[in-house]
Amino acid sequence: QVQLVESGGGLVQAGGSLRLTCAASGRTFSRTRMGWFRQAPGKEREFVASISRSGGSTNYADSVKGRFTISRDNAENTVYLQMNSLKPEDTAVYHCAGSIGGTYSAVREDQYDYWGQGTQVTVSS
Repeated sequence: QVQLVESGGGLVQAGGSLRLTCAASGRTFSRTRMGWFRQAPGKEREFVASISRSGGSTNYADSVKGRFTISRDNAENTVYLQMNSLKPEDTAVYHCAGSIGGTYSAVREDQYDYWGQGTQVTVSS
């Protein structure tokens, strides 16, 4: 079992940056592939980025490619999402997610078993 807690959200102006952190508990973090999803008001939750168990492979949604970077520190049981050049349309609640099985490039919610409670990111224009 893995428990996930996100932090680092907040209010930022368009063009600014934020770094989200997801802290994981449990002894299986290094065997857990991780991802970030987001949900804007009135919209379905959507995939943002994912990373393999070792951190050597990553996958991004087209909407964030080149602006966001996912990384992990297995020694610290932590996964990060560095968000640069933020746009108002990036406003959403951001959730980290994890799963022990499957491939790092998974983009569907049902491909992840563990979820954090989310952190709010608001980008003003």
